[in-house]
Amino acid sequence: MKPIKIFVAITGFVMVVIASAAFTNKDEAIASKEEVKTPGKGFAVVELFTSEGCSSCPPADELVARVQKEDKDKQVYILAFHVDYWNRLGWKDVFSSTEYSKRQHEYAGWLRLKSVYTPQIVVNGQKEFIGSEEGNLRNAITAGLRATPAATLTLNAQNGQGKVTVQYHTAGTQNKTLLLALVQKAAQSKIGAGENGGKTLSHVQIVRVLQSQPLNTTETGTAVINAPGGFNTNGWEVIGFVQNKANGQILAAAKSDINTTVNAGK
Repeated sequence: MKPIKIFVAITGFVMVVIASAAFTNKDEAIASKEEVKTPGKGFAVVELFTSEGCSSCPPADELVARVQKEDKDKQVYILAFHVDYWNRLGWKDVFSSTEYSKRQHEYAGWLRLKSVYTPQIVVNGQKEFIGSEEGNLRNAITAGLRATPAATLTLNAQNGQGKVTVQYHTAGTQNKTLLLALVQKAAQSKIGAGENGGKTLSHVQIVRVLQSQPLNTTETGTAVINAPGGFNTNGWEVIGFVQNKANGQILAAAKSDINTTVNAGK
């Protein structure tokens, strides 16, 4: 009878171990799910360098449009910069600017790249990759949202007489630079020539104006942006971000809808 008692004892011990492991795995699974659901405190500034004259760019434009829709309630800020160096191929991108090409070259210096290219995405000024690489973009956004911001930024934008006045407040940003982008949320273009000739291209989050504001002595202030032709408050917004101009790192970001200023006496 003794061997039977030993067998029962061992069997009981094994069952306890299995049950304990099962509860542990269940708890870990629940904790994992809770971790995924917990919103992060960070942000992701996604800068897409694109062009209507580049045949490889439409897939990247479509990708950021999907991300913009899916992540609209998260601290994800998409900025599409249309560069001008593809205009020589026979189609002038109406949204392109030499200023945006210079910004991309600035990133080439910060990130130690040998050249610039399109489509290119830079996230939080630190990580770059081909703009149509969805996996890299999703991972970079997730990492940004999970990070702890090094600074804070709040914005309030008002429209009046063709000018957008932006009140800003930052913390932890002295000796850095505040960049303010006036963004057109959506547009379409019928392409008449070049690599995308004959196509109708859709764009989102188009940067129409970009201006910088040094944060040397004060972290609170007001900036005025001259609105371009076609501006209207409903389809536009202001995105601001604080950048370390020594290495390109983005320390804080925020956005604001553009409110219409009510004239006195009305």
